[in-house]
Order: sequence, then structure tokens, then C-alpha cells
Amino acid sequence: MRHLHAHRKLGRPTAHRLSMLRNLVTSLLDHERITTTDAKAKEVRPIAERMITYGKRGDLHARRQALRFVRSRQVVHKIFDSVAKRYADRPGGYTRIIKLGRRAGDGAPLSIIELIPDAQTRKPKPSGKTKKPAAKGKAREKVKASSPKGEKARPEKAKAPAPGRGVAKTKPAGHVGRKGSTKGGGGGDK
Repeated sequence: MRHLHAHRKLGRPTAHRLSMLRNLVTSLLDHERITTTDAKAKEVRPIAERMITYGKRGDLHARRQALRFVRSRQVVHKIFDSVAKRYADRPGGYTRIIKLGRRAGDGAPLSIIELIPDAQTRKPKPSGKTKKPAAKGKAREKVKASSPKGEKARPEKAKAPAPGRGVAKTKPAGHVGRKGSTKGGGGGDK
């Protein structure tokens, strides 16, 4: 049993796994959206959020800690200059994972992990009430009024349930199940 094992192995040796996670985090912070498997996205998320938190701290030690994991200086500059400013008021939760479905080749569950847009780029929600669709009764009255006078409006009939459906049949009191066994499941005489 894997008690107290916090992270996924992802079917790779440690060095390969760490290298892959570094590449995924660097790509996510560079392009701000990547498509990968669900398990990899769930492993990348806390690391990427930690890098953005380092960027929000902004000091030299935080920059060096980010450079330990993200191997591209341009991406670290981007984190500390633009991405950290974007999330200055947000106390965490900088990424989101969107499930896509299954990959065609091997059926692996895919998802998109992306940096969420900041508050200024989001579209404002309409503040007023939206129009509700017309009630069904009013719509039927309009249809009846617009029908020609020569034809009679046919009233809609409610469908009756199909015979033999919807009502459960009760079994008699001494019902015997398969191969002569009773409800107790004792197995019968042998």
C-alpha cells in the first residue's frame, strides 16, 4: 500500500519524471496553456503555482529558487515581470484544469491546464435581469390564434404509459430463486 506517498510516479524513474515536470511547467508558464494527461496536469499544477508565488515575492532568493526548477531564464523573467503582477491581488489558485476526454491512440484521459485570466481581461457579467422565455401557456394561445379559421385546433393528448412498463410486479410470498435456493441463500440440500 502507498500510505503517505504524496506524488504520482507517472511510470518513470525519478530523474526522467523531474525532467518531464520541469519541461511541462516551463511550457505552461511560457505558453500559458498546455494539453497533457490528467495525472500529469495534477502534478504540474502545484509546482506552477509555487513558481508564480515566487514571482509575487519578487526578491533575489525567490528568483533563484524559480531558476532551480524552471530552466529557461526568459520564462523566469516573464513570471517575475508580467505573470506575478497579473495575480498580485489573488491569494493562490492561478491555474485551472479542464477535462477534454480520451486520447485517440491509447485512451488516456486528456486535459488542458492553463493560467486563469486576470480580473481585468474577464468579460463583465450583465448586471440586469435577463429576459425569461415566454410561458408555455402563452405560446400555445398564440399558435391557436394564428391558425386559420377553416381548420379546427386539435387539443394535445397526454400519452399514457406503455403497457407492462413503469409498474413493478410483486413476487409471491414463497418465491424460490435460482436452482431451488430460497431467499436466505443457504445453498440448498446436497
